[in-house]
Amino acid sequence: MVDSSITSTTTKRPLVNYHSTIWGDFFLSYTPQLTKISTQEKIEFEELKEKVKKMLVETPDNTTQKLVLIDTIQRLGVAYHFKNEIKTSIQNIFDESKQSKNEDDDDLYVVALRFRLVRQQRHYMSSDVFKKFTNHDEKFKENLIKDVHGLLSLYEATHLRIHEEEIFEEALIFTITHLESMVPKLSNLLKAQVSEALSQPIHTNLPRLLARKYICIYENIESHSDLLLRFAKLDFNILQKLHQGELCELTRMVECYFWVAGVYFEVQHSRARKMMTKLFTTYVIIDDTYDTYATYDELVAFTNAIDRCDDISAINLVSPNLRPVYRTLLDRYDEIEEELTKESKLECLYYAKQEMKKVARAYLKEALWLNDVYIPKCEEYMKIAIVSTTVMMAATTFLCVMEENITKETFEWVINEPLILRASSVIGRLKDDINTNDFEQQRSHVASFIECYMKEHGVSKQEAYVEAQKKLANAETR
Repeated sequence: MVDSSITSTTTKRPLVNYHSTIWGDFFLSYTPQLTKISTQEKIEFEELKEKVKKMLVETPDNTTQKLVLIDTIQRLGVAYHFKNEIKTSIQNIFDESKQSKNEDDDDLYVVALRFRLVRQQRHYMSSDVFKKFTNHDEKFKENLIKDVHGLLSLYEATHLRIHEEEIFEEALIFTITHLESMVPKLSNLLKAQVSEALSQPIHTNLPRLLARKYICIYENIESHSDLLLRFAKLDFNILQKLHQGELCELTRMVECYFWVAGVYFEVQHSRARKMMTKLFTTYVIIDDTYDTYATYDELVAFTNAIDRCDDISAINLVSPNLRPVYRTLLDRYDEIEEELTKESKLECLYYAKQEMKKVARAYLKEALWLNDVYIPKCEEYMKIAIVSTTVMMAATTFLCVMEENITKETFEWVINEPLILRASSVIGRLKDDINTNDFEQQRSHVASFIECYMKEHGVSKQEAYVEAQKKLANAETR
């Protein structure tokens, strides 16, 4: 039990000066009048949606026009309205690609676009389709450097690569080298497309950010469809009003809301966005509690209380100065429980809470390392770090609060750390360590992967960064 007489005024704490939120009360200005969607907007939206759907269905699947149309719809951020139609079309395109030679198989732009769209839909298409564009030495043919659209399409396709696809390692270097060299010579429109792709490829971009930027690019393409453009703009503005209205309620949780909206931005997930934003804001505070505020003894008691969170008396384990954040955490899960009870989905909460407890124990382990001035070996570090990233906890809770029926089998699959979540956790941890290491090591802070690797292998910081980048690239191609 923590001595309640110990207060923050008498205890030395590993405090850090974080800057205040830059948003303040900005989103309080978004009143219901400003975020209201008019009847006329709703009517026009439904009319345009049906027209786009008709265009999508009536364009033959085995054509370049269909590939370009699907790609455009996805980049404009409206593909979520046509999931079934796109799924069916990609299935047909994939089946056709296995059965016969396509007329455009010698067009790098078309081959790479087809490959990317098919792999995005989780179908396996062999990277051998690109061998025809290489010489006997497996280097890409020099005449391709004149094909800007082809190079750009190939570049985007390389980000769907998996392990041991060496042709894509060559393709990535080839496309980046030539795209970067040609940027100054391109027209403004092409320059914008190439620069944006090199900065943030489609596969790693957030759908809403991609849509906002591509709408501006698309309207300057001479062959653009006025129908598609109008629908994309209307859809973006309607969704933006919805998001602004939600932020009016959340106000000072903008960064966490942005993170959540990157996972699911659609209209039907409004409740889930608000619940997850409040929960993640609480987790940010808890992370800082472990990282930059509480003493180790306080954290032991705090973690024990989280482990017994279904016992109301567990709050008595927590030191008085930490009880407000503990109470807030319980309140967040009580809100989720109330909503799930209405939908007869309460069993989902068990999985979310189990992952919450795993995160708390991982945070405590890191706090122990800091308290003991202990630098673990890389394998030991990553075993804990992939939990403390909260990726697996987040995935479980995202599923839990969605207004859809998620099966018990799905939750069991998630909590058993499937490869996709382990890889995502590794990516999150290593990117964070690479980007924040110098800042965090200026104060008392648990060792990052960089410090762990330096000590274990007796190498320089620069060499440790190189190794972190290798492991990051390896995780990204899983």
